[in-house]
Amino acid sequence: MTLNAQPTNPWYKEFWPWMILAVLGSSIIAGTTFLVLSITSYDGMVEDNYYKTGLAINQVIAQDHRAAELGMAARLRVDDMTGDVNVDLSGEARPQRLLLTLIFPTRDDRDQQLILTHVRDGHYVGQAPSHLEYRWYLQLEPDVQTPEWRLQGEATFPSAEAFRLTAQVPDESQ
Repeated sequence: MTLNAQPTNPWYKEFWPWMILAVLGSSIIAGTTFLVLSITSYDGMVEDNYYKTGLAINQVIAQDHRAAELGMAARLRVDDMTGDVNVDLSGEARPQRLLLTLIFPTRDDRDQQLILTHVRDGHYVGQAPSHLEYRWYLQLEPDVQTPEWRLQGEATFPSAEAFRLTAQVPDESQ
């Protein structure tokens, strides 16, 4: 009886060991790449001093309550062509200047602050530095060192309609 034995190739001439080594090698390269990127890149979403930010929450809540006590509300319009910002403020407070903060939800380097000046009877005007696009969070407060009240809202630009800013008093029943 003769056996027709096929000669066996050494392991390094086979396909499967190299396939397994390629998968392992690519996962090591991808893991190392993501590790280096996570260490070297800056995540602007995390506050540097989160403890102080946490302590300031009570002051922010007090500003919201004070705005509700004063009956503060505002209607904001932004002209897309000229960048003119018009605010009609209602309530008991009438500061000389207002600070409008435009907060971009995902990138803090796009946040903007605008100074609005009082023209007449609760009407304020200002100028947006550029054409606004996308969704923004809005905060309106007096332009002083420690503002007594603040109003908040949301807007998606460009838009021809007015946006309403109100006191966002948290529900204390929870």
